[in-house]
Amino acid sequence: MTKQPKAAPKTAPSPPASTPADDLAFMRNLVEQGGRAQMTGGSLFFAGGVLYGLQCLYHFGQMHGFGLAEPWNLAFVAAITLAFLAYLLWAGFKGMLKTPAGLLGRALAAVFSGVGLANLAMVFVFALNAGRENSSLIWMLYPPVIFALQGAAWIAAFQIQKHGWQAAVGIGWMVSACALGWFVRDAQAYVLIAAAALFLLMALPGWMMMRRAARDA
Repeated sequence: MTKQPKAAPKTAPSPPASTPADDLAFMRNLVEQGGRAQMTGGSLFFAGGVLYGLQCLYHFGQMHGFGLAEPWNLAFVAAITLAFLAYLLWAGFKGMLKTPAGLLGRALAAVFSGVGLANLAMVFVFALNAGRENSSLIWMLYPPVIFALQGAAWIAAFQIQKHGWQAAVGIGWMVSACALGWFVRDAQAYVLIAAAALFLLMALPGWMMMRRAARDA
């Protein structure tokens, strides 16, 4: 008897190769998810930058005799924060604060959410110790720390998306943090630097993000 040749072992079928149409659909999905993240984050940055930038300009005006009398002065300062919180609540009601789907959207949301939580922790640390020591200097060191954290977040965003303007914004925040530390005993220069940073490095990038998201929609 002649031996029958052994049948070739069966191999698992290989997964179908992706087509150019599949690749384009995947890239479009990433762009759309990134666009939604940019619209949400952009609107928050724009609102925060404009509101708190105006507050810094108001404090500069106070130093030159253009402020409100108490209790209206305190009411104006509180109204800035209340207006921003109201916007946050409105954005949440509209469903704008949901975590974006997709790797790109989640990565960007994680970076800025982490910085936001760090900001809250720093508020507690600096406010507590400024009160304990009865030192306004300790509280004045809080914004430089926040500016540096914002810079770190924007540098991380640049590493994710590779947009040159994001790196410029991140470096701008770092430089502003150093400038605030240098002028911490010069109140007029301090509030002007803070106002410029909030308008140019927060409100302006927020507006750019909103425009980009609207164009990609």
